[in-house]
Amino acid sequence: MENRTDPMGAALTDRLQGAAGAEIIVESNIADDDVIAVDYLFRNLNEMPELEQLALDECRGAVLDVGAGAGSHSLELQKRGVAVTALDISEGAVKTMAARGVKHVVQEDIFKLQGPQFDTLLLLMNGIGIAGSLHGLTQLLQHAKKLLKPQGQILLESSDILYMYEDEEGGVLLDLNAGYYGEVKYNMRYNGHESGWFNWLFIDPAILQDYAEAGGYTFELVYEGEYGNYLARLSL
Repeated sequence: MENRTDPMGAALTDRLQGAAGAEIIVESNIADDDVIAVDYLFRNLNEMPELEQLALDECRGAVLDVGAGAGSHSLELQKRGVAVTALDISEGAVKTMAARGVKHVVQEDIFKLQGPQFDTLLLLMNGIGIAGSLHGLTQLLQHAKKLLKPQGQILLESSDILYMYEDEEGGVLLDLNAGYYGEVKYNMRYNGHESGWFNWLFIDPAILQDYAEAGGYTFELVYEGEYGNYLARLSL
């Protein structure tokens, strides 16, 4: 029986088989519907934003590409001779990456992943969002220690989305009883496939630094983009 709860995997599979121009519909509890252009997930190095190119340059040793999707980052690292393992929970993504030539692909939830250890955990495209919440971030950072070698690093992209709560006068409208403003709910839809609502975390750099240092990591802000997005390095 076909799995209809993996819209990302279905979209990647269709694109691999020649479909062009497809879009994944992204619903959230804080904004109007958005779309992910499936073609963009198959980008090459020259099509990647500066933040992603820098992150790839900063990878060292054995790399775990977390939430690797179509495998574009893993493929570029492979070209450079980097020992990279691509991790994704989506069966369709895993099959797509293997078909595209990613040599080491693992289908698993990172929270359940047990060994081996890596020098770098790479979480691009707001990849730290898989933590789901601030509580989940604490759990993820602790679990990551088991997956990292001594002096290992986490390279992660996130965004401060406070701007999404600004009114026309520049004031910020926040419900202080609603929890941290970066804890968002999403639902993804594609061609009859639907993920169901799931939690996703966007975290501002200052709070990330607090959680990282509380978890035993050092924090470095490596790059800041124009729209609140940034690349951070957490090191053991």
